[in-house]
Amino acid sequence: MRRWGQAATRNAGDAEAGGARAGAGAGIGAGGRVAARRTQAEQRESRVAVGLSELERWLADQIGQGIAQARQSAPAEWDDLARRLVDAQAPGAAGTVTRLTRVLGAEDWPGLLLGEYALLRLLAVAHRRAAALPEPLRQTVRARVGYPVTRESVLATPAVRDHWDVVGCRDEEQDRLVARRVWLAGRTTGRLAMVLSFSPVGQPLESFPPPGATIDADLAFYPGASPLRALLAERRGLVDAGPPPGTKVSQVPALIAEVLAADPWSDSWPLVLDGAVACLDGLADDEGNALPLHPSAGVPWRLLAVSGGRPVTVAAEWTPRGLLPLTVWNEDGGAVRL
Repeated sequence: MRRWGQAATRNAGDAEAGGARAGAGAGIGAGGRVAARRTQAEQRESRVAVGLSELERWLADQIGQGIAQARQSAPAEWDDLARRLVDAQAPGAAGTVTRLTRVLGAEDWPGLLLGEYALLRLLAVAHRRAAALPEPLRQTVRARVGYPVTRESVLATPAVRDHWDVVGCRDEEQDRLVARRVWLAGRTTGRLAMVLSFSPVGQPLESFPPPGATIDADLAFYPGASPLRALLAERRGLVDAGPPPGTKVSQVPALIAEVLAADPWSDSWPLVLDGAVACLDGLADDEGNALPLHPSAGVPWRLLAVSGGRPVTVAAEWTPRGLLPLTVWNEDGGAVRL
């Protein structure tokens, strides 16, 4: 019995020691994984820094040699530069370079191209000096460069509950994917939001209430100096409501100036305009203030027909080149998608 007891004690001790060794091994394994992730993050930071430094040099060369021949020679150079930025793990900056071709068809393309070059250089410099930036702006810079933000980390932040008006929706095809942007406006908070979803071409997109609906929901916002993109954290149901409260046309320049002061790279922002009068090439108010439409919008015949020349509530997407109308509310309070 004594020998059995001694053996049992030894076995228990061996098991405990084995468990301790296993625990230590697990701890080392976990620590190793953390160290590996840290190393990967540092390597990415280094690659991005090199890629953006190359971008700065390239931009300086373009300004030095002039842009007169950009229509002929630049697209091939942009493709090559975008590939190098992807290799440097800066997909956001690469996407901006890829989209430069859009400005070449405009009548004032030289000025537009110089503006895009300036924003690219500003992004590269901001990334290089990120340590000196306020945290919200640093997060904006990282997002524009293309660092990923996980869905889990966004949902872990405090959500904003409100009755959210669905003020607009647009689907666009991008690289064999359909991107759906849904714009929301909070009734109580006054906050604006954009919920973004993707799906392969031909596959159904995530369902969402149509423009004109109002939902009781919690939204979790992505980090940034001028947060707009959000995730639907919890949806409680639809709420009966009329047209959303809006902003006066005269207030828009100051509002957009505030947005751009926080995020100079912002090229899209939702607006809900109250008392807007549709014109052939813009939206005006009864005080003589007006906002131009984007050249691609054309004459807003549908908006003109619904409004009948009367002041109405209109939701539109602001862009640097003008407004893109999204939704109009008729005299009965019904929403009409534009």
